[in-house]
Amino acid sequence: MRIGEAAEASGVSAKMIRHYEAVGLLPAAARRDSNYRDYGEADVHALRFIRRARDLGFSLAEIAGLLALWRDKARASAEVKRLALAHVEALEAKARDLSAMASTLRHLAAHCHGDARPDCPILEELAGGP
Repeated sequence: MRIGEAAEASGVSAKMIRHYEAVGLLPAAARRDSNYRDYGEADVHALRFIRRARDLGFSLAEIAGLLALWRDKARASAEVKRLALAHVEALEAKARDLSAMASTLRHLAAHCHGDARPDCPILEELAGGP
């Protein structure tokens, strides 16, 4: 199938398919006589894998590792679990950081008069004020 068909079947845009090929996540597609890329079901399956991993917040480097494990039928699931749990820890840390940022901004906004006065605790905090 051509790139547009692979994009539709996988839910990954043609632009991202070309990008995944360029960065080595997806092997370069075979070429037809017309020089169009030619994708098979295995490529579409890999693209769905990549899309789902991206949806879960894995980086491209992490996805490369997961793809290698996925393709290695002799691999131990313990390594996959270790990677998944490490990613969970990173996501939870990021969630804590985002929550702290929201709390700080909520506090600053509550102390801002939001009127015509020029003084603003939000800007003072950003400027490193008292």
